[in-house]
Amino acid sequence: MQNPPNDGTKQSASRMNGAFPSTPHAPSPESVSAPPSPDTYLREAIEMAVQNVTTGQGGPFAALVVEDDEIIGRGTNVVTTLNDPTAHAEVTAIRRACDAQNDFELTGCTLYATCEPCPMCLGAAYWARLDRVYYAATREDAAAAGFDDDHIYEELTKPPEDRRIPMTQQLGEEAQRPFEAWRDYEERVEY
Repeated sequence: MQNPPNDGTKQSASRMNGAFPSTPHAPSPESVSAPPSPDTYLREAIEMAVQNVTTGQGGPFAALVVEDDEIIGRGTNVVTTLNDPTAHAEVTAIRRACDAQNDFELTGCTLYATCEPCPMCLGAAYWARLDRVYYAATREDAAAAGFDDDHIYEELTKPPEDRRIPMTQQLGEEAQRPFEAWRDYEERVEY
């Protein structure tokens, strides 16, 4: 039996006759939905990745950006579709989430990715200031499928002049001019 709605008026309470003021019922455990678990989002991303492959859209990767249990950005790997080597799933999801939020920072958001982010995507996660990253497959799993980025991790530990792609620093003094302009620009937006 449900109590009548509380109309805001005081009711007398008497233990003797069993009449107590009406109080709103707490929702039953069955009617309260728990927030989605990380596995829920990862499974959705995995399904997106499978569909991405089977429809010929790109590689076997997908990602979601979530804020307060709401997906605000979705992305799949579309490197070969767009001829864009930066169009990884995580970067695509981050771009879409930033667009949806009209902000370049995603503080308070979580990234869910089908695979451990590569160095580029990891950098994007840091630049976006995400709170957390969950991933399903490891980078070793990706390497076994033909997506090996260990060489990039190794390259990052080497001095620039010893990397596989030759990197040579020049015009050091002149290169300070853009930074000076940045420091002097009063309307700059820090990031």
